[in-house]
Amino acid sequence: MAATAPEQAGTSAETQPRQPIWLRCEKKPHEHRSALTPTTAKVLLDNNFEVFVERDPQRIFDDAEFEAVGCKLVPNGEWPSAPVEVPIIGLKELPESTDPLPHTHIQFAHCYKQQAGWNDVLRRFAHGQGTLYDLEFLEDPATKRRVAAFGFFAGFAGAAAGALAFAKQQEDGGKGVLKDLKPYKNEDAMIAQVQEALESVKGGKENVKVLIIGALGRCGSGAVDLFRKVGLQEENITKWDMAETAKGGPFPEILDVDIFVNCIYLSQPIPKFITSDFIAAAGDARRLSVVVDVSCDTTNPHNPIPIYNINTTFPEPTVEVDTKGVGKRLTVISIDHTPTLLPREASEQFSKDLLPSLLQIPQRSTAPVWTNAEKLFRQKMEEARVYDEKNGISA
Repeated sequence: MAATAPEQAGTSAETQPRQPIWLRCEKKPHEHRSALTPTTAKVLLDNNFEVFVERDPQRIFDDAEFEAVGCKLVPNGEWPSAPVEVPIIGLKELPESTDPLPHTHIQFAHCYKQQAGWNDVLRRFAHGQGTLYDLEFLEDPATKRRVAAFGFFAGFAGAAAGALAFAKQQEDGGKGVLKDLKPYKNEDAMIAQVQEALESVKGGKENVKVLIIGALGRCGSGAVDLFRKVGLQEENITKWDMAETAKGGPFPEILDVDIFVNCIYLSQPIPKFITSDFIAAAGDARRLSVVVDVSCDTTNPHNPIPIYNINTTFPEPTVEVDTKGVGKRLTVISIDHTPTLLPREASEQFSKDLLPSLLQIPQRSTAPVWTNAEKLFRQKMEEARVYDEKNGISA
């Protein structure tokens, strides 16, 4: 049976109704992170919240950890039956469906930049008259920066995956394929495995060259940090940001490293960084073996790395690039939830950063971080309505 919303009580501070919030389970395969952790849930509980947590064997945190701090455990996937006034929080997008969404959802929806199926997602909210607060667009009104992001761990874990893929590709006469990435117990375990893998490549890790675009951001700084911690030479870690890319691509410098990590935040159309024709023209002179597209704007029409068209997965981390029969193999890693390789650390940091905004949920009708997010949601809903009308799509 679904939990019920807390009963209305008096209006004094001591008897004020508790603010409910519902942590749903994640349905994306191999997703082990959590928007709330036992640590942050405890803070919410101590601040007059009632926290419902769906049981989830996939989540890095055991159900018992949430229960121990006072959360109310509810069945897996029960959120559609929750009272409509209870906000539902999760991380990744909901499974595809046409079911109306009447609740308030706090999550990454991946539908504000006209990604594939964006209007289908927003149509569900229109039909259910629900509200979406997209975690990617929750901004501090003073700094205009996101209140919480997985960027650092996305870059850190993405760089690690790229290094492992590069080392694996050196095996079996250059035919080695990275398979079955698994979450790590902690950062030290990840670093140790990457170091071991790179020691096996010709010339050792001292000879590996990498380039990070977006190096000054959270994501890029995470990638730089990983490469430093596994022992790459500082002069072999090329760090680019807006100043270096201002001239516009494609960039031949990308072809002169072993691993290229893209960490930019794509907010508008930009010149392509590399293209299939550009890669083919380099022929055997190309050094590049692995591209890690941490940004994962795979279905964005303005993707600056149009050399692949699918998101990869932890069981199958890489996709082959068509090099038109010229030069050595080139693969792309385009996993859109790399931080789950370090699920406990990534979740704790993200949830801690998000916590001050969550504490404002009872005042979300006036708190700028929430009112601005809802205003953006309404704008995107109108864009989707106009798109559907223009393209003859029935509402």
